[in-house]
Amino acid sequence: MKIRTVIFGVYVASSALGFAVLMAFILSEVRPRYVEAMRRTMGDTAAFLASFAAEGPAEDGAWVRRLAALPANTDLLRVFASDPAGRVVFDSAKGRDVGQLYEWPMTGGGRAASKNYTLSNVSVVADELRVRTPVRQGGAVVGWVGVGRPLNSVTEAIWNARVRLALGALSIAAVMTAAGWWIARRLTRPLDRLTAYAQAVRDGQPATPPVSRAAEIAELAEAFERMRAALEGKQYVEHYTQTLTHELKAPLSVIRGAAELLHENMPPEDRARFLAHLRAESDRIQRIVDKMLQLSALEARRGLETVERVELGGVLREVAEALRPLWQTRRLDLRVVATDGAQVRGERFLLVQALTNLLQNAIEFTPEGGVITARMESTDGELRIVIEDGGPGVPDYALGRIFERFYSLPRPDTGRKSTGLGLSFVREIALLHGGEVSVANRAGGGVRAVLRLPVAA
Repeated sequence: MKIRTVIFGVYVASSALGFAVLMAFILSEVRPRYVEAMRRTMGDTAAFLASFAAEGPAEDGAWVRRLAALPANTDLLRVFASDPAGRVVFDSAKGRDVGQLYEWPMTGGGRAASKNYTLSNVSVVADELRVRTPVRQGGAVVGWVGVGRPLNSVTEAIWNARVRLALGALSIAAVMTAAGWWIARRLTRPLDRLTAYAQAVRDGQPATPPVSRAAEIAELAEAFERMRAALEGKQYVEHYTQTLTHELKAPLSVIRGAAELLHENMPPEDRARFLAHLRAESDRIQRIVDKMLQLSALEARRGLETVERVELGGVLREVAEALRPLWQTRRLDLRVVATDGAQVRGERFLLVQALTNLLQNAIEFTPEGGVITARMESTDGELRIVIEDGGPGVPDYALGRIFERFYSLPRPDTGRKSTGLGLSFVREIALLHGGEVSVANRAGGGVRAVLRLPVAA
């Protein structure tokens, strides 16, 4: 499981739990708040009716008759009156509870609807809220006036309020979830960049450690870079020591043998032949050392030094023209197809070296009188230099090794091998420019080498 998923899951779970508790509390408070507002309104109404009834004559029962003269609206509000002992003497609901004794506070028949039911003048009976107020005449309590209202009269309003709250809560939850995913991505993005950096190092591609404002991530990236530099330095020395020793062993053996034979008396023609061997093998060692120094300097780079816009078609024609003596001597037909205007960003000198190595390989492996095609293609935001020769192709056993340092195949005409560093050199140049190089056999014979580079923005 990804750490991003873990962070997001913990955030959502903890937020959902806290949000659910909060919403449960808020939704449970909707009904009491509505009923409390209704109780206050009913209390004001009962106080008004008590004042209205008390304004009449003080004779026995006159205040009750004033209430009875009011228009009845029992669907919305029930008005009742009781004597000082609490016995009902008037009920606007067609005398429904006349004669009953109301005790205060009274409860039963319904759920609690208000936190203030401890008041002696408020009661809930059979889902009806009742509020009463004393009627005073001459300073004495002559009775009670009250109003009653079914609690289900506010049920629809309570339901609508709860639905609005629930929809609002869902909207807030959706925003919080999206924010949580964004936060999780922001937190783990430096780790993704570190992973990409480690994979690039593993694949041998040029890479720079990611920069992060988080001190821990920055320290980790710096530690990775130091570890990579240390490991690459150690492996580089070991690998080059082994390969250089192996490559120099053969020419040194030839030189040693020729030097020992030159101490003996031999015909002049034999002496000349051995001296030629000495010079040839010395030149070979010199080429190996020079190429290796160039490749080492290239591999030690962390990026391009002098970046400019390079017209690749012009470079291809320039390299073909520089190699004209070589391919004309072998009576080869070199066909260059390149358009003007297509550019890449990079170092012109390195691009010239890369194309020179690829074309030189094609010339050396194509038999006399053969055809070499070098063309430029543009597709999907990249430029490709495709070089096809007419040689015998690369043996299957060698296809996976042609980019190895010091690995070389014998030339068809001489049987001699090169330094084996040319294609490694081309690959390093391609990687520095953000591209790649590949070599494959053609279906009709020969080899196709492709150098891919990103188009200059």
